[in-house]
Amino acid sequence: MDVFAEYLAQIDNPEQRARTEEVLEWVTKRFSNLVPKIAWNQPMFTDHGTFIIGFSVAKNHLAVAPEQVGIIHFSDEIVKAGYDHTKQLLRIQWNKPVDFSLLEKMIEYNILDKADCSSFWRQ
Repeated sequence: MDVFAEYLAQIDNPEQRARTEEVLEWVTKRFSNLVPKIAWNQPMFTDHGTFIIGFSVAKNHLAVAPEQVGIIHFSDEIVKAGYDHTKQLLRIQWNKPVDFSLLEKMIEYNILDKADCSSFWRQ
C-alpha cells in the first residue's frame, strides 16, 4: 500500500480517503498477485504488465475502470448494484456501499480475459 500513500494523502475528504483506502487495501489483499501502481495520477493494478483495473476519486463518487470490455460484460450487474456507468467506468457514489463481490468478478474476468494479452490496454 506504500505505492498509494501519496495519492491517498492528497484526498482532502477523510471519508472519501478512508473509502478509497479500504477498496485499494481489499484489492491488494484479495489479489496479491496483482502489481499496484500509480499511472496517469491514478491508482491501478496490473498483471504481467497489462492493465486490470483502475480507480479515481471524484467529488461525488469513486470511479472504477475495468476497461470498456469489462463495463459491457458486467453492465447488467453494475445497474443491479445501483451504480451508473459510462463506456469506460462505473461510479460508486460515496453514500452507497461498495459491492466487493462485483469488483471481485470484474477483476477475475480481466485477469482471465487478458491472460495472453501482451499490451497494457486491450487492442
